[in-house]
Amino acid sequence: MSTQELAPSPLGPVDVEQAEAALVEHYPRLVRIAYLVLPPSLGRNRRVLTAHALVQRSLPRRRTSGAGIPGTRRAEDAVDPGYAYVRGEVLRQALIAGLPLRRRALPRRAQFPPLLPHVWGLRLFPRAGGADELALDQRLSALSGPARAVYVLRGLERQGDGEVLRVLVAAGVPEEDAGTALEEADGVEALYALLDSPEFDPCSLQARPTDLMRRRQHGKAALAAAAAVVVCGTLLGLPGDGWGRNGAAAPSYARNPAAEAALDPGTLRRVPAGFWQSSARTDFSVWPARGALTGDRALLRRALAVWARPGGSVRSSATPGTPVGPPMGPSQLLYAGEVDGSRVVLFHDGLRAVRYAEPAAGTGTGGAALDFARTDGADAVGSAALVVSRSTANVRYLTAPWVRETAVRDLLAPTKEPWRLERDAHGVTSAMLSPAQARGCSVWNTLQVRDATGVRLLTDLGELVPARLTSGPPAAAPVDGAGTAARTAWARAACQLATVRSHGVRAVNAWQFAAQRLPEGGGRAAWLCTRAETWRGTGSRVLAQFAVPAPGGTAAVAAKAEESPACGAREPRVLSGVLWQAKSGQWYVLAAGSEEFASLRTTGGVKGEAEGRFLAVKAQAGTRADLNGTLEDGTRVGALR
Repeated sequence: MSTQELAPSPLGPVDVEQAEAALVEHYPRLVRIAYLVLPPSLGRNRRVLTAHALVQRSLPRRRTSGAGIPGTRRAEDAVDPGYAYVRGEVLRQALIAGLPLRRRALPRRAQFPPLLPHVWGLRLFPRAGGADELALDQRLSALSGPARAVYVLRGLERQGDGEVLRVLVAAGVPEEDAGTALEEADGVEALYALLDSPEFDPCSLQARPTDLMRRRQHGKAALAAAAAVVVCGTLLGLPGDGWGRNGAAAPSYARNPAAEAALDPGTLRRVPAGFWQSSARTDFSVWPARGALTGDRALLRRALAVWARPGGSVRSSATPGTPVGPPMGPSQLLYAGEVDGSRVVLFHDGLRAVRYAEPAAGTGTGGAALDFARTDGADAVGSAALVVSRSTANVRYLTAPWVRETAVRDLLAPTKEPWRLERDAHGVTSAMLSPAQARGCSVWNTLQVRDATGVRLLTDLGELVPARLTSGPPAAAPVDGAGTAARTAWARAACQLATVRSHGVRAVNAWQFAAQRLPEGGGRAAWLCTRAETWRGTGSRVLAQFAVPAPGGTAAVAAKAEESPACGAREPRVLSGVLWQAKSGQWYVLAAGSEEFASLRTTGGVKGEAEGRFLAVKAQAGTRADLNGTLEDGTRVGALR
């Protein structure tokens, strides 16, 4: 498309009262536009609040002598001047909010979280849509801010490309970038009717509590800090020979005997090589000290010192909920050696696994890295491996002494045999392709380990401890994901593991809770539930997935929830629905529940009910329905959301 010469905006000055009237009248539409243009990376709660804040800040700053009189307008410009002004301000601010913060550039107001409106103790987000809305949201998230604005102006405002270009330029987008945004938006299918879905309505919201445990901890910490300030102020005000600088306080950290003992390489606990075979425990506490550099006291001293007092040049990371403080006493040495051009040291202090790495050529801490991962309560499988080295695409593991064989298995190829993964004399594996930082999902390699009791699957989610993969109904004991049925389920659910990267995940269970016959002879669809449990206990995530019969096809997300007991040991049931289109073009609301359901029912935009745990009702595109079910004991429960 050739870019025509842009005319200046035909709207003259707009009076504050005229703009305010347009804002109040079209408030829900303006907030929807802002929500859609804002980058999805902000998260749904901040997107909602920011969208409202941008609209509320879009009035003119000065009162004019009278309402602006528009000049000669074309047909596509036939819009209220007040509304056109406010919409342009909303677009301008939303595009600024999507810009990354630059070190040398002054930040703009729209790039910060809004002061008002502000909500304490609740997370707000629009009602979850169907699979089509979710897919559209993912496609829009891949676009640039101006391209999202083009898609929204075309879809919600029904504007032609010429007017879209003029609006973008008026909002501050350079003319060349505006033309590029038009071409970029052409790559997304024109599903404009979905933009009116409640999925993108930040005025019709659901509320959930924030992290209650973290809020309680922060409250206790605030009270403790206030008490400490009061005590310190009182002590400083004592006259004469009261408590002074050397009173009851212990020596500074560097001269504290207990702290010095924790930093002494000679006090590190080293487990003998065969101790695990006679121990009552089988976890990290019985790992022997391995590696060619376990006798390098200078390296161990540097590692302990950086752990206790990391400098500004140290790259540090920790799984959510993992304390990053210094060792509380002498720690256990797991490994010290050279891997992939770095000197690596692994420690364990009973609560955490800690990894220190420095360049092999240096002797200082420049370029050092420090990683923490929570490991309390780890069993033989949870302590089967630790990440010892990670590059851009590959990962190496240090395996437990009871691991007999290691192999690599691709979750997306369930019928393919795993291939052997070699280990050196210290238990360090060869490099294998890691899915932790992969952008696509054509391969998902996992570490398969065999011990005396069976075969396990572990996957790298970007953290120090790999996550265990299991499969099976939560009411029974889920089995490790190495069996045939488990591999089939994981082949459909594997790509959704990317949603729990760097989340402190301990184990993920995926199981097929239903197989539904599709209308019009469409075959049998699979319903799956995936639940990720964390090391800290809180922060679990649940996904309900729907997979149509297609060779090598993966499942689409039908519903998702956080901190929900569904699909877990406490509440092993699950109910979910999706809007599905048959080959004839007819739309259906499909729903399925686990075996505990006796009947299903939909209300709202689509009304229908069915005995048993499956439901299929004809519907229209974009229809919204509320789904609930009745259990065998007569209890009514809602769908996962």
